[in-house]
Order: sequence, then structure tokens, then C-alpha cells
Amino acid sequence: MEAALAELERVQTRILERISKLELSHLPQNADPLSSSFPLTNGDASSDVQAHLSNILRSNGVNDFIFKRVASDYYDWPLESRRDALDAASVHHLCKSIVLVNTQAPANVIDCSDRNNSKYYVVVVQYTARFNAETVKNFLYGLNNGKISKKKFNLRLAPEETSIKLTGYEHNAVTCIGMQTDIPVILDEAIVNLNPDFFWLGGGEVDLKLGIRTSEFINFVKPFIVSCSGT
Repeated sequence: MEAALAELERVQTRILERISKLELSHLPQNADPLSSSFPLTNGDASSDVQAHLSNILRSNGVNDFIFKRVASDYYDWPLESRRDALDAASVHHLCKSIVLVNTQAPANVIDCSDRNNSKYYVVVVQYTARFNAETVKNFLYGLNNGKISKKKFNLRLAPEETSIKLTGYEHNAVTCIGMQTDIPVILDEAIVNLNPDFFWLGGGEVDLKLGIRTSEFINFVKPFIVSCSGT
């Protein structure tokens, strides 16, 4: 009985989400994009962060996305439970954004002004995958046509305080959308190959998650697509 009720609730939620998308598509051109937002699974009012990010996405031609609010202990759950909470296609569709710092960058490389040779990068990888920093090192070396020594590329996880300062988002809330700093993004090729092409990542708040169509994400964010993980 409980399983049937849970399934009914999921069906109802999907119907409400589709209705909301249809309503948004019929808004007048001069409507305030911050005045409406996609529904949250718990029925709470939209947060300022969600409204802000929704506005950024729609303003940049991204239409196939949705935000969902999750429980406060979400990160204590197994991946299968997180998948079910988000109604994701599989555990492989659950992804995270991590900020990396090049600890061996030349002294004159101090920011993100050169996306080919940046001090920092955001890498989007699956929770089920194992990130391989060596492949990113090799990619960046090739991207610079071998003009910069490989020894000058050493990608490591940035300190949490650095990540917060650069992105404006705390741990477990990091997303590539609306960051404080225009950090170049690297998208793992494994995510591009997912079917269906709709994945989940952080939504700017610890308990807010963003689902987005992969092709639209790529068109907007324009990430480097690199095979940088293993299983």
C-alpha cells in the first residue's frame, strides 16, 4: 500500500512539473522571470537562489531544467535513495561539481582569465566515477600545444574556503551556474554519453538540486569535454 502511495506521489509530482513548464512557456514576453519558478518536490516556496539561477538559465536559452528540494540528510543516503528522491534515470546520472587548483601554475597565472591555462577549473563528474587528475593534466598540456611544461600542471582539490570564495557556494551546493568567478568548466565525457541525456548536479544550496538537459548545459556553459574518470 505504501509503495503504491509513493508511486502515486511521484506521478503527481511529475504532472505538476509538466503543468508548470507549460504555464511558463505561455508567459508574456515582458513577464518578470524572477516571479515564477519550477516546483520543488516538498511544495516549499522557491528560494531566491533558485529564482536567480532559473533566470540565468532561461536568459541563456536553457529551457529543459528543473530544481528539486531534498531532505537535510540527503548526503547520508545511498546513491540509490538519492536517485529515487530526484527521480533520476540512474545513479550514474547523479553528478557533482568540484573546484580544482593548479598548484604548479607559473607565478603569473593567478586567476581564470585564460581558460586554456587557468589557475582554477571546475570539473563535473559522476558520483559513481573515479576522477583521474592525470587525464586533465594531459588534456591541458595538449590544449597549450606543449608550450607549457607538463610539470606546470598539477590539479588538486581546492581548499573549501577557496571554493566558496570563487563560486559563492558552500560544500555540497556547488553548481556551474551563476558562479562568483567565471571559472572554466570541464565536463567528463562519461556524462555526455549518458542516456537519457539529462543529469543532476548541485543547485546552489545544500538541499537544492538541479536537473538539466546535457545538450543545453553544453551550449550554455561551453565546457571542455574530457574523458577524465574511471569506474
